[in-house]
Amino acid sequence: MFNLIVVAVLSTAAMLMAWNWQKKYANAGIVDVTWAFGMMFAGPWYALTGTAPLFLKWSLGLLTFFWFLRLGIHLYQRVFSEAEDGRYHAMRNAMKDHANIGFLLFFLMQAVFIWLLSLPFWAVAQNTESQTPFVIAALLLAALALYGETTADQQLADFRSKPEHQGLSCRKGWWRYSRHPNYFFEWLHWFAYPLMGWGGDYQLWLWLAPLIMFCFLYLFTGIPFTEQQALRSRGEDYRLYQKTTSMFFPWWPGT
Repeated sequence: MFNLIVVAVLSTAAMLMAWNWQKKYANAGIVDVTWAFGMMFAGPWYALTGTAPLFLKWSLGLLTFFWFLRLGIHLYQRVFSEAEDGRYHAMRNAMKDHANIGFLLFFLMQAVFIWLLSLPFWAVAQNTESQTPFVIAALLLAALALYGETTADQQLADFRSKPEHQGLSCRKGWWRYSRHPNYFFEWLHWFAYPLMGWGGDYQLWLWLAPLIMFCFLYLFTGIPFTEQQALRSRGEDYRLYQKTTSMFFPWWPGT
């Protein structure tokens, strides 16, 4: 249990520092960067302190480290090169004079999410009966998801870098087939952990990981807020994009 307490304490401390930073710079997007790096720490930490065979612990540690390192760097570059994300700016405007206390509660909730969403890493690290073929399958799946999310992020960044695209929706690459391919590949990678945990005491519970992440991305903190902001910033163009392009699962565009 000590390793779980360490993640809880450090996540809370990191989010409090991030909240203090956003007070000074009025940019709550730092919460996403802190979340990603918190997850980047949790995976290797659980691998280091777990009881699983060495191959599984190395696989878990390297997968979580590099997955969330890439995500953290991507978010860091965006936060420190752009104005505050429209989602957080809208929250700030809605909370008005209560923005600081509102964001404090929001940042602390993200610390809770780091702890909760890293529990699959802890469960995998306790799997003393790991199945090597399933671990290899998990790594291949994660590699596919990493390729998809990396290319989707790059395609969007390239599109947004051109001034003539301001107010327009990206329809290049993966974005032609899904309005949120980055979220889709993020969700896909979470199937790696049930595969890694196959044979262990928590093998059935681990299937909750992709289910819960789907709910977060599709119903709660991901797509709904992103769609609202896209409609505010891109208006009619995004409404047309909604009519012709799948929201989550990649599919052929309609007319």
